[in-house]
Amino acid sequence: MNITILTYGSRGDVQPFVPLSVGLMNRGHNVTLAAPARFKNLVEENKIIFVPLAGDIEDLSRKLNDSGYNFIKQMNELRNHAIEIGADIFRQTEIASQNADLIIHTFAHAVGAHTLAREKNIPDIHIQTFPMFTPTGDYPNITMPNFRNRFLNRLSHMVSKKLFFLSAQIGFEQVRRKAKLPKRKLFIPFDENPLHFQTPILCAWSPSILPASTDWSYPQIHVTGYYFFPLNDSYSPSPELDSFLKAGKPPICISFGSMVNKDAKRIDEIVRESLRQTNNRGIILSGWGSVQHESTNDLLYIESAPHDWLLPKCRMIIHHGGAGTTSAGLRAGIPNIVVPFTADQPFWGGRVYAVGAGPKPILVKHLSVERLVNAIVQAESDVIRRRAQVIGQDMRGEDGVENAIRLIESYVN
Repeated sequence: MNITILTYGSRGDVQPFVPLSVGLMNRGHNVTLAAPARFKNLVEENKIIFVPLAGDIEDLSRKLNDSGYNFIKQMNELRNHAIEIGADIFRQTEIASQNADLIIHTFAHAVGAHTLAREKNIPDIHIQTFPMFTPTGDYPNITMPNFRNRFLNRLSHMVSKKLFFLSAQIGFEQVRRKAKLPKRKLFIPFDENPLHFQTPILCAWSPSILPASTDWSYPQIHVTGYYFFPLNDSYSPSPELDSFLKAGKPPICISFGSMVNKDAKRIDEIVRESLRQTNNRGIILSGWGSVQHESTNDLLYIESAPHDWLLPKCRMIIHHGGAGTTSAGLRAGIPNIVVPFTADQPFWGGRVYAVGAGPKPILVKHLSVERLVNAIVQAESDVIRRRAQVIGQDMRGEDGVENAIRLIESYVN
């Protein structure tokens, strides 16, 4: 079977689909993965056919970060970005899907990919790395606070879904006019019409962090577990990293992923001072918005290192709450301190706290030395440490890739 996977966003939006693609190829399927051009090496080094997609992800990350926790502003930024590159994306996704028997898509491609599949008369499957199109009363839409009322929680999902699809329709029409493209009928997925077969949704997270809801609207929704490669024991660290790890007690890892933040210097100073006050060593993984300082005996700045190799050697991780970093921190079985910047990050920070794997998240705009020091002290507690270990053990026993492949093949067959 020829399978096209369409995804868009930061590394956390692309990385899970690499092990999934490899797993599908090992089952004899042909896989084409379309994602932003900067991930070409990540995809092709795993022998996956890659189609680059247009757009400056760093610039989009900066704009989303500046929009903070405002869902309307986030949707506007996403729509404006889509309008700017829309014609190119239409062409590139058409190329990627040219010979497809199945299209798998994520949040940013939900409408476009579903429409493409309907036009080609082939099946499509949606994979969500955060809950967006699965209304429930268990929790609210990812951008909203918990209303502690099942009706209002569910309503927040319904409203946000309607707004997303309305924004997509407006954006498509603006792209069409700008690029002078012919009119095109859009097909909206997840309409919950009982007369329609609903596009299957695979939820790419662990039931340990967010179990399946009992009030989902239809049965084609599944929590599969995260999509990981087998644990990495073959990585060779740089001499600098190897020496640092051997030189003292396990450090705290700090990773804010792809976040581009105008307050990067302030955040860096808060982290450094908090480590000093709690007598901890630290490894800071630099992202687009990081501030580089000279490394010291107690603080090491590095560009990157595989999470599955590094995190088990750390005592805890401080991170932004992106789906990818959250999954890696939980899998490692260490406490997680989440400092959300935007988008789905406050939601995942809240889930980490809810399952007991870390203290209450600190919104980045509220981050201070006092708050971070208190969070580090809480994360050192036996209760949180033991709970993180249990969740990590459970997650390492899950096989999200195998679960997803089994479901994908069952729906297509």
